[in-house]
Amino acid sequence: MYEDMTYEVILNRALARIPPGIDKREGSMIYTAVAPVCAELAQMYVELEGIMNESFADTASRDFLIRRAAERGLTPKEATYAVVKGVINIDIPIGARFTLDKFSYRATEKISAGAFKLTCETPGSSPNSSTGVLLPVEYIDGLTSASITEILIPGEEEEDTEVFRKRYFDSLDAQAFGGNRADYKAKVLSLDGVGAVKIYRATNVSGEESGGNVKLVILNSDHAKPSATLVDSVQSTIDPITNGGDGLGLAPLWHFVHVTGADETVINITTTITYQSGYTYEDVKSYIASAIDGYFKDLAKSWQDEGSSGLVVRISRIDVALLGIPGIVDVTGTMLNGSAVNIELDKNAIPVRGSLNGS
Repeated sequence: MYEDMTYEVILNRALARIPPGIDKREGSMIYTAVAPVCAELAQMYVELEGIMNESFADTASRDFLIRRAAERGLTPKEATYAVVKGVINIDIPIGARFTLDKFSYRATEKISAGAFKLTCETPGSSPNSSTGVLLPVEYIDGLTSASITEILIPGEEEEDTEVFRKRYFDSLDAQAFGGNRADYKAKVLSLDGVGAVKIYRATNVSGEESGGNVKLVILNSDHAKPSATLVDSVQSTIDPITNGGDGLGLAPLWHFVHVTGADETVINITTTITYQSGYTYEDVKSYIASAIDGYFKDLAKSWQDEGSSGLVVRISRIDVALLGIPGIVDVTGTMLNGSAVNIELDKNAIPVRGSLNGS
């Protein structure tokens, strides 16, 4: 807005106001007196431009965006702690600590005999891929085996500034009120471990669609199929099963909410690859798997936005992903689940990689 108000422009305007006949050349007394003031004015315009940018949500920096969003009761999501399932050969005291890789875990709840919930002491998503053998921080008598077998609730990073900015504008576009779609979406996505949700009318116990019955289908924060533990946690928070419809959760009174996780559709892939001289399938196999997993992850991230439509796994996108791998010069004859056509998934499904054959 004030990009034209440079030091030179301001100085020339100031000197133009000096009466004729007075020496205004550089080094003169009047020039020496005016120039520092013009420099300060130019800096003032720079600061004023910054104030203007910070005044509006679309250009505000994180700190001022947080202050703007607070006026609507919105705050950025804080980083959360991963909750995992630990399988241990003995009963351990709650609070017992273990390590795996560079992460430490604390036992927080007993699931069943030999199974415990362990909460990572490091916030964020970094521990979400860590499974394997646990080592106790302190000696535990009788302990012979302990391992993490499942990520129950993935940890999340602090909400990114641009994601938070979009959530702020979304709150303006769709007013959340009294159990409408926007209300359910806002409430469910605010829960730890939830990354996406689709909202439907649900059937009652007789299998009929009726008012007050709501179905929520969710993904975890890694945009993968959620664990049963996460589904149960969301169910209890939104509408506890034992008191369904009583308004004891976040759902309004007389809303019977049924929470479930998205399904997974296995995609088996075969393709014919031409390799660069010196490369074989075994050399690039892991990169192929990573490229396909990345494509499927991108699809899963768009799952919520598809609404009532299903995701489409496209052969062309797989071919493009493979052609970006060093050592691969051509890809032909790609087939998905034995057919050379794209696969449209069910509206509540996400793709996962099955068998992979790149001859």
